[in-house]
Amino acid sequence: MSERQDSGQAAEALACEHLLAQGMRLVAKNWRSRLGELDLVMLHGDTVVFVEVRYRRHAAWGGALESVDARKRAKLTRAAQQFLQQENRWAKCPCRFDVVAVSPGGGQLPPRLDWIQNAFDT
Repeated sequence: MSERQDSGQAAEALACEHLLAQGMRLVAKNWRSRLGELDLVMLHGDTVVFVEVRYRRHAAWGGALESVDARKRAKLTRAAQQFLQQENRWAKCPCRFDVVAVSPGGGQLPPRLDWIQNAFDT
């Protein structure tokens, strides 16, 4: 496994832990289909939340939030639609897309998490 994959998985684990501490419940992790992958699928009350976790070591090419561009949003939307078709018990629930941006901490500082609820509309 590459260093990039390791840091991505660590960021996903950190984001999941943070969201669970906020009262969310985990439905699926790294859900894959031919249309794409959903990092985390969680419940926030009765709302199904599709969470995209982004990790950026450097902001030189844009930060983690900026990396969720129109193409990525479209891919996430298609994957979420397929998830709801396959997991039809959630199909009638309200849904939203959140982004958790993870940035490395400096020195003794822990990583920084920015949780953007309802980050984009479909």
